[in-house]
Amino acid sequence: MDPRLRRASDWLYRRAENVLAAMLAVMFFAFLLQILFRYVLNWPTGWTNEISAILWIWIVLWGAAFVLTEQEEMRFDLIYASVGARTRSVMFLICAASLIFLYGISFPAVLDYVTFMKVEKSAYLKIRFDWLFSIYIVFVVAIIVRYLWLSWRVLRGSAPEEFDPTKAGSGV
Repeated sequence: MDPRLRRASDWLYRRAENVLAAMLAVMFFAFLLQILFRYVLNWPTGWTNEISAILWIWIVLWGAAFVLTEQEEMRFDLIYASVGARTRSVMFLICAASLIFLYGISFPAVLDYVTFMKVEKSAYLKIRFDWLFSIYIVFVVAIIVRYLWLSWRVLRGSAPEEFDPTKAGSGV
């Protein structure tokens, strides 16, 4: 890979992590405010619960789309890890084609639903639901692009890595 493209990719990855960390910090702060308002001030608020739920959805989908790497994804790989590189490649391509097909075929309906939801707003913050649900469209597009890219690499001869349980970790 071109070093400039690699640096740009690394920079974008770090910014995606920064966005994820910022969302987590805001969600945690809203959670602390909710505790303060409810149990210290005896003044229950709904907006803190709403923002925490919204941010949780965004954190999960943003992280899965832009931060989580292929090796960090959870999977049931007893069979996958026990076969050779060529069989792993075939298994990966079948799974990737299935994901691309299923996400691709559902995309028009998802897009239609998300754009339709502009008529609804959240209860406390009054944020339009099409804005809240737009992260799912971003997620689907990112996953389709990721698996197209990974499939192209596998077809060019880069077999998926064999799982090594001695190197399993938390991604750090």
